[in-house]
Amino acid sequence: MASQMILVAGPYRSGTNDDPALIAANVAAMTEASLRLFRAGHLPVMGEWYALPLIEHAGSAGIGDAAFNEIFHPISRRLVAKCDGCLRMGGPSAGADEMVALARGHGKAVYYSLDEIQPA
Repeated sequence: MASQMILVAGPYRSGTNDDPALIAANVAAMTEASLRLFRAGHLPVMGEWYALPLIEHAGSAGIGDAAFNEIFHPISRRLVAKCDGCLRMGGPSAGADEMVALARGHGKAVYYSLDEIQPA
């Protein structure tokens, strides 16, 4: 298999009631999957890696404010169009489900487990 750029999509806020520790656990799970993809020869990407620094720089006062909403999901929408595939992981998440739908709409591969992705 050729190396792929794969968007890792999972819950960020979903089910956390915006608890920072639970959000951090969600990000840690996606980061762990990203590391495994990297070690398998792929280029993982997470919208959070792009969005969070921009959100901070835009002056966001907190999750869900105007600056957050302007940037958070739009970054992933743009990324999924550039990726070869999308790995959907974790529990319920409207945002992650949207990334899967967009990936399918762009004709990209959609994976639901790291085991589905062959090493490069």
